[in-house]
Amino acid sequence: MRTEMQDAARSHQRIAQNIRDLVVNPFSRWCDSHEARIQDSQDELQSRIKAHDRQADAVRKLRSNYFNKCRLVEDLEEENKLAFQEPETSPKPNLNPGQPIPEIKVQPHKEEEPAAADDDDEIYEVGDEIYQPDQLKKILSQMLSTIKMGETKVPILGTYLNTSAGSDIVEYLQRNMGVGSVSYAERIGQDLISNGLLRLIGNVGSTFANSSKMFYQWRPKAFKIAGVPDKKQPLSRTFSLPVTGSDGSDSPVVGTVSEYLANWNVLNNAHPNETAAQRLQRESRETDDKYKAGVRKLDQLRCELEEAIVLHLKFLERCELDRLKAIKTVILDFSGTIGNVIPSLQSTVDKMLLFQETVQPVGDLRYLLENYRTGTFVPRVVVYENYYNKVDEQTFGVDLEARARADKKRVPIIVTTFLTYLDHHYPDLEGDEARRGVWLVDVPLAQVHKLRARVNDGKALTQEVLREFDIPTIANLLKLYLLELPDSLVSSHVYEIIRTIYTTPTADGTDASRVAVLQQTLSQLRLTNIATLDACMNHFTRLIDLTSADDEYVTALATTLAPCILRPRTETSLTLEEKHSIRLVRDLFAHKDPIFSELKRMSTLNHSSSVGGGNRPRAVSTDESNRKALMEERNRALLEKASASRGRATSPAPSPRGHRRDRSSGGPETRFPIQTSPTSSAAERHRTSLGGIEGRIKRSSLDVPSPDGSPGAADAVNGSSQVTKATDSETGSEKRDSGGRVGTKFVAGKRVPASPPPEAEPTPRGVTLEDKPMDD
Repeated sequence: MRTEMQDAARSHQRIAQNIRDLVVNPFSRWCDSHEARIQDSQDELQSRIKAHDRQADAVRKLRSNYFNKCRLVEDLEEENKLAFQEPETSPKPNLNPGQPIPEIKVQPHKEEEPAAADDDDEIYEVGDEIYQPDQLKKILSQMLSTIKMGETKVPILGTYLNTSAGSDIVEYLQRNMGVGSVSYAERIGQDLISNGLLRLIGNVGSTFANSSKMFYQWRPKAFKIAGVPDKKQPLSRTFSLPVTGSDGSDSPVVGTVSEYLANWNVLNNAHPNETAAQRLQRESRETDDKYKAGVRKLDQLRCELEEAIVLHLKFLERCELDRLKAIKTVILDFSGTIGNVIPSLQSTVDKMLLFQETVQPVGDLRYLLENYRTGTFVPRVVVYENYYNKVDEQTFGVDLEARARADKKRVPIIVTTFLTYLDHHYPDLEGDEARRGVWLVDVPLAQVHKLRARVNDGKALTQEVLREFDIPTIANLLKLYLLELPDSLVSSHVYEIIRTIYTTPTADGTDASRVAVLQQTLSQLRLTNIATLDACMNHFTRLIDLTSADDEYVTALATTLAPCILRPRTETSLTLEEKHSIRLVRDLFAHKDPIFSELKRMSTLNHSSSVGGGNRPRAVSTDESNRKALMEERNRALLEKASASRGRATSPAPSPRGHRRDRSSGGPETRFPIQTSPTSSAAERHRTSLGGIEGRIKRSSLDVPSPDGSPGAADAVNGSSQVTKATDSETGSEKRDSGGRVGTKFVAGKRVPASPPPEAEPTPRGVTLEDKPMDD
């Protein structure tokens, strides 16, 4: 039994040693290196984040300073406008031409030579000893070469060169000159100050003390006597803030204080003859340049930070994958160590082998990403905010409508340029698979940012710049442009409506009703967003059709483009799981023609109503020249309405039951007829059921009088054929006047009142409806 226990103990000892050598020690070393790798990457990322935050604070201060300067310039311009006299007419001071110009007289150099000779013969008393200049020269040369000297920064005053602490001077005197007491050494230092060889800095007075916090500057006289070259540097106005390299120039605090001190020092003024207005304008331009430079630097730091974050996340992904593989290896090594020594634990080893088979690094990593993700990549751009609302010098991060307005296009030039360039270079790729993969390939963010920096200047793109990069980079830059917009292409305001559309089943279970609701929802967007979305969908649907893409590719493309087309205002754990954006993109692919044709029609109607109704209410006209004609027209309209309510025919036009709207063949001014009859046709009821477009168009009157007071304008819009037909069928106007209305007659296919018009020429009234097509 003892032998068996000894054998078991040796087996346990052997197992423990094998585990320590083969499992614990290697895994411990790997864990230490893994922790160091993670910590180094984290520290580098944190340093970039801090640099970005510091630059963001500096940009905010520069922006505030720039806006303050612009306000001062505007205030000064307003004061100049309200002044009683213009600057050209203001009286000018009379200059006395006979007044002598002040001069600074400099003594000739020859008069200084006797003084220099007197200095050479001067006798110096230091301590209790009297020294000749030659003796003092040896002492000072040894002191200047031995005592520690450096630079001392004094707040507000500046930086002083050739300074030494009082304790260092006393220590030298005690060690090299045999001074026994500190008080005698302080006497020697006081004599050096009295003889003009030292001076106290940073404090008031000229007392020498044995202190490490009191500094004394060696005067040029000491270097002259000792024959040692002096480190000459002009005293500059500096501050207690650390200013190094270009960081000092970019600091708004240092720049502001330097500006005040520069303005205070009138002798070194670089602009002596400028007026207050010129100085403010110059300072406004300078602050604008600093603000622009700060925004560019912040944008560069943000791009570098995003690149570092992406690299950090990819590095963490590899590290996590290595950690899972290491755990699997440790389990396998541990089980092998035990299995080789104790066959009796074979069942336990089999279970451990089964357990290590359940560890799937790729699947576990996917589970980790799906459960702990924080959202998609949506960069936030800090744009340069011009005081005068100009966006001429930047492209990315600018509002879509502002960019299109600056380009004088309905769709921004950068979008159309990218899409056109891709259309022209798709044939250069080999095979449909490569063409489809342009929008799915993962391009490094650093390469995309490189192209972004080349084109982010608010100017038109050139083909030479785009040819330097491959096609996937250009496609990814277009996606990055859409991601950096302040709001998604389909505004986040309608995200909840889109969610309701796809979570609520339709009554008939078909796509037609859902498409109609999508049309009404998308009609709320701005025209620029609709036009840009239409241009993008035209490109993608054409790519899908030409390359014969299958449903799997369409799903992948919709998943890639979904964050660019529609994204919520704020990412939450619920929105991360929603697929409404993907379903919207698939519907735009499948039903592009009916959706966008209806959107174009709606936008045209809205534009026509805005042109006809005006953008603002107009004051009631006080012109009485055509009052009689207007009163007759009003009475006629009231009688027609009353007759219609009694079910009587009020117009020789065809009945509503047989009315149909033919395609107009006239110009834009006759494409949308105005219905003068109060009855509604079946076509109009059908249009109202599709969304109530006509109900949203507000008009002050459906009868638009002609310049002579008749409703001829409305008849002309409806078409002259119906009026002519009515004239042929009815022999007179008595039937239409059966309700006691004012008599009318038809002249040249137009209905005019029988009473003569007023003598005064009436003011032309009415609207002109135009169907201006959407640009681009």
